[in-house]
Amino acid sequence: MSWLDFVGWAAAAVLVWSLLQASQVRFRAFNLLGCLVLIVFNWALGVWPQVGLNVVLAGINGYFLCRLLATRHDERTYQVVPVRDDDTFLDHVLRVHGDDIRAFNPGFRRETGPDRFAYLVMTGDALVGVVLVRALDADTAQVELDYVTKPYRDFTPGEFVYRSSRLFTDQGFRKVLTPPGEVAPYYDRIGFKRSGESFVLEY
Repeated sequence: MSWLDFVGWAAAAVLVWSLLQASQVRFRAFNLLGCLVLIVFNWALGVWPQVGLNVVLAGINGYFLCRLLATRHDERTYQVVPVRDDDTFLDHVLRVHGDDIRAFNPGFRRETGPDRFAYLVMTGDALVGVVLVRALDADTAQVELDYVTKPYRDFTPGEFVYRSSRLFTDQGFRKVLTPPGEVAPYYDRIGFKRSGESFVLEY
């Protein structure tokens, strides 16, 4: 196999791999990489229509990748929707994503009650994440679930819930405590402080 053949097969493998990514960011990034390699491959072969096609596709991927990264912390892109903790759509979401939720939140157990609060993070009409909290005491809200759907796994949409302090202060809370032992926590990047195996945010 010549080096050029290797480049072509490698580009094809990267493109196939990109299609297997659930994350929007990873899909765009791998697809962009595959297009760039194919530009080099087809340029070396002198296949100009394919060069032009991949230049256009690389530009499209680059545009959407930059847009995704530029809006990842934008409150105009992501909205927090408070819902009842026994909301039927919330029940549906938790049931559909049950296996994935347990993988990242192994200690999560679904419960309802007047001391529990639920928030959906949306972009347009697409579900991005779910945050469930309960009143640990008069001043402290305990996070029971902070889940992000797979297409947005490279983002931190829960930050929009915690950034909206009125969601907690209007209920009398001055402190938010995360559950211990979460897989791949991100809280230290959005203002929480480490406290043992958990993180704490104070308002």
